Amino acid sequence: MSSPLARRLLAWYAAHARPLPWRGHPDPYAVWVSEVMLQQTQVATVAPYFARWMARFPTVATLAAADEQEVLALWEGLGYYRRARALHRAAQEVVARYGGRLPADPARLQDLPGIGRYTAHAIASLAFGRDVPALDGNAKRVFARVFGVEEAVDTAAGERRLWALAAEHLPQGQAAAYNQALMDLGATVCTPRAPRCASCPLRDLCQARRTGNPEAYPKKRRRAAVPHYTVVAAVIARQGLVLITQRPPDGLLGNLWEFPGGKVENGETLKAALRREICEELAVEIAVGQAVGVYRHAYTHFKVTLHAFHARLLVGEPQPKQVQALRWVPPAALADFPMGKIDRQIARALAQA
Repeated sequence: MSSPLARRLLAWYAAHARPLPWRGHPDPYAVWVSEVMLQQTQVATVAPYFARWMARFPTVATLAAADEQEVLALWEGLGYYRRARALHRAAQEVVARYGGRLPADPARLQDLPGIGRYTAHAIASLAFGRDVPALDGNAKRVFARVFGVEEAVDTAAGERRLWALAAEHLPQGQAAAYNQALMDLGATVCTPRAPRCASCPLRDLCQARRTGNPEAYPKKRRRAAVPHYTVVAAVIARQGLVLITQRPPDGLLGNLWEFPGGKVENGETLKAALRREICEELAVEIAVGQAVGVYRHAYTHFKVTLHAFHARLLVGEPQPKQVQALRWVPPAALADFPMGKIDRQIARALAQA
């Protein structure tokens, strides 16, 4: 017999489920793609990317056979590019180990690149009907508020408590609806700010609501201030072509293309930092010219302000000393190379000019 929480939740979901393009899709692969795209990204942003992805890579096999640069190009703009690379590698493993069919077992799913506990449980429950809870950030917020969880949700103790609560109230045979209901409730009603408590089907059960301050939950650890870095980049032109370099495969924006440069060190001027970085990366000397623009972006754990400058070669021929590869390309062809957000802005400005 299901709990009062589950009964109320499922009744609400039957009337208020969001019509999302990956819901009801017959292929577990589609559920997998959507769950990876939705990590740290809003539904409205994901929807058009999901449609384009499924049109280009309709099966695990087509994704596994694709070139990584094409995969990154189709992902461009979603951010967190490590997800795309892991999805690509995992597709290759699914083809090699499982004949192109995703396994239904959460443990086997979690053994694939880029699939953690939540994603494995989401695929298992939504695509295969397995009775396992799947706790994303929205679902964690719902449980933290309803049960007044005092443990910080970003600690091991908080995680254990929330997963235990989710498992305790899971109605057998209805895990897919239960998990999706929690996601939808957290996304549309039990929101991080200004939750719509009057519209919540769990309002009479909610301990956070009784405190009069539901926004105090979920509890989280106090985090250090987000660091900020000043970065420089060079637009080096020659005979109508511009120089771009490919980042290392591991780390931030791995395998993407960019305009060469790097961080400004303490005491350096912007132009001095750029000359040093280009010498270290490409073993050449440059003359730094006029500014191209100033660009700002916030990543998960830090923020950057990037200053881009026009530049020309003085001494030497560029060599890939600290980069994977380099290319001289016409500005109009920059669209063919996957880039991060800031470098894409620079590339568009050059193409328009």
